[in-house]
Amino acid sequence: MKVAVLGTGRALPAHSRDSFQIDLDLKTGNRVSSSRVNRRFICREETQIDLARTASLAALESAKQKPSDLDLIISGASVPYQPIPATAPLIMRSLGIPDGVAAAFDVNSTCLSFISALEIAGLMINNGTVRRALVVSSEIASRALPWEKQPEVAALFGDGAGAFVLGPAHTASPSAIKAVRLRSYPSVFEACGIGSGGTKYDFDTEHDAFVANCKFTMDGKVLFRLTAQKFNLFVNDLLEQAGWKQSDVDLVVPHQASPAALDHLIRLTGFDRTQVVSIVEDYGNQIAASIPFTFDIAGERNLLTLGRKVLLLGTSAGVSFGGAALVI
Repeated sequence: MKVAVLGTGRALPAHSRDSFQIDLDLKTGNRVSSSRVNRRFICREETQIDLARTASLAALESAKQKPSDLDLIISGASVPYQPIPATAPLIMRSLGIPDGVAAAFDVNSTCLSFISALEIAGLMINNGTVRRALVVSSEIASRALPWEKQPEVAALFGDGAGAFVLGPAHTASPSAIKAVRLRSYPSVFEACGIGSGGTKYDFDTEHDAFVANCKFTMDGKVLFRLTAQKFNLFVNDLLEQAGWKQSDVDLVVPHQASPAALDHLIRLTGFDRTQVVSIVEDYGNQIAASIPFTFDIAGERNLLTLGRKVLLLGTSAGVSFGGAALVI
């Protein structure tokens, strides 16, 4: 697809907590420092919409565009602001975009929501129905973490937002979305998730079950095993779809699942550690926001110069693998 990333942006809440502070608050015997996530940011005053707006405005400024230039807004997040309506129209309103100027809708494939939204926006730009699109992921993971039952899991997560502004690439520009690939493995659907909030448990008739299942849970061993068996083949298929060899890839921007997960990814794929952008130690797992957030930091570090070949890679609850091959 002849689609270019015109601008990127990110946002963080004001408050942060380091692992040493958390260890002091936990019961004796529980230590989250071993998670290797040293710090995470946590929303206290900020809302999911506040973070989305800040990241979106930064991306628009980077792209030298105004909110009114957008004709598509996609919110790609694992958990919405509320079940109904979608979150994207509220983000659109927060940007001051008038009624009827743009389409706004949500996409949810948990941690891979940004990649799913990126593909949809790219296809709509490529077929000419959209000129300028905003894809934004804003996540407040801190609202549903299992600090009592799985503090080692809870310690991995942080809040944040990331956004891209997309548009048609100039004819002479190398910029393109070369491939997007998503594959799901629902045999391990129960390995991680939040049970409550949908139709699974009736709040009125199954209140105790609703409350008992309102926090995130994860079976890391199941996820580790599936990734070890399948992920390298998935990456090879993505590279083939893009028409690339592994040696063509300049940079890998992965979902920041955990420090251990990034180590696992490097071992499985064979990419050099210097090619893989890692920020998880300082920001934690920001769910769907982690890929655009990390991408924006990579740009700030001058790692995304024109013509570079970049892989976005990740896994999600469901369980799914996802990736995109971009030429900057």
